[in-house]
Amino acid sequence: MKKMFINGAWTEARSGKTREIINPFNQEVIATTAEGDAEDTKLAISSAREAFDHGEWRHTPAAERGGKVLQIANLIERDKEELAELESLDTGKTMEESRADMDDIAGVFRYFAGLADKDGGEVIESPIPNSQSKVVREPIGVCGQITPWNYPLLQAAWKIAPALATGNTIVMKPSEITPLTTIKVTELMEEAGLPNGVVNLVLGEGATVGNELAVSHDVDLISFTGGIDTGKKIMQAASGNVKKIALELGGKNPNIVFADADFDTAVDQALNAAFIHAGQVCSAGARLLVENSIHDRFVEALAERAKRIKLGNGFDEETQSGPLISGEHRAKVEQYVEIGKEEGATVLVGGSRPEDPELQNGFFYLPTILTDCRSEMRIVQEEVFGPVLTVERFENEKEAVRLANDTIYGLAGAVWTTDVDKAERVVSELRMGTVWINDFHPYFAQAPWGGYKQSGIGRELGKPGLEEYTETKHVYRNLKPEPLNWFK
Repeated sequence: MKKMFINGAWTEARSGKTREIINPFNQEVIATTAEGDAEDTKLAISSAREAFDHGEWRHTPAAERGGKVLQIANLIERDKEELAELESLDTGKTMEESRADMDDIAGVFRYFAGLADKDGGEVIESPIPNSQSKVVREPIGVCGQITPWNYPLLQAAWKIAPALATGNTIVMKPSEITPLTTIKVTELMEEAGLPNGVVNLVLGEGATVGNELAVSHDVDLISFTGGIDTGKKIMQAASGNVKKIALELGGKNPNIVFADADFDTAVDQALNAAFIHAGQVCSAGARLLVENSIHDRFVEALAERAKRIKLGNGFDEETQSGPLISGEHRAKVEQYVEIGKEEGATVLVGGSRPEDPELQNGFFYLPTILTDCRSEMRIVQEEVFGPVLTVERFENEKEAVRLANDTIYGLAGAVWTTDVDKAERVVSELRMGTVWINDFHPYFAQAPWGGYKQSGIGRELGKPGLEEYTETKHVYRNLKPEPLNWFK
């Protein structure tokens, strides 16, 4: 049985409860884990609090902390294949995707390891004679970190690496249905020799473990990646001690294709944007906006390609897309497609479960394209988080921008055109945290990631992702103290 990690020891849940982890490809049980609750979480928080307040970690030289984070990166590279297999078993994604994730994860740890000792503060030119002024950054404290099921270890890495590099202590809560790679990387962090209490792992549901992290007055920061409704609840719960919050709450991301775009490349990339990892991506290009003059030809080409996407086992090299994460989630996707049809959308491709008998035990849903969509439809406005692409028409640049921004979200978006000036004009008007020109999906550790509007608060990755885990302190020094004689 897979256990939790609290104060340097692997432990079962105090309640004795366990959970079975299943493979979404065939519903086979692949592991049994401890199922923690609020009491286990309180122990982990106490451990992290003690380690931060009275331990050595935050006083460890930054270069030494960076060395530990780099060691974790090296261990991830060493065990890359095992981690990739666990990720594909847990999520159903292809091994090709999982291996790429592990490369990115090692890169994230390596990047923040390199940043650990690069910011010694800033000297401010004081306007007061005989004085010195400087600004320094210090660790926030105990960090609660809640990660989603679609990219379990990648999202954890975005949080763990900068938190450790800056001297914080952490309590990590992975999704209860995809915890295996986070458990494994906790083993690697133990192997790297981090002090007891610096890293804690609690397994369990958001309603118990996640809620305790959000409400606890001993937690100084809560970082959450997941759904918008849960994010709003965390904001409310975190107000008790006004803890720092960092939220990445998904998006409904527009992919804008102008008539002068490279046609074949835009078609190919539109497929990647919408259907990679069965559309279970926060930045998925689930809203396709196509200029009217090429709409019909573009959609026809897209439909022909979408029909040929091969679904299957993530361990089969021929598989191009795996299953959805669970039966419950598939039912949600199916409901959204029905809503779209009721709203007047046309199902051009997909819209059902596959008939292939080899896929019947998995949570599969066909890549689906809905045409005749309008921006006011729920299927266009709400995050489906599945292999469902909506298509809208636009006549000109102004309308494209208006439609793209007509959403409560603002995570990412893309523009396809060979007119460089038009591309720059459009992206300057898009209210999104990441915009791509003639590409979709690339990200890297050096550049910040996060959203405008209801896609979230704060940034991960890049230097801003490191700064999220620090407090800013101004230090003023009087070089010539003397009485003021204000009160005579």
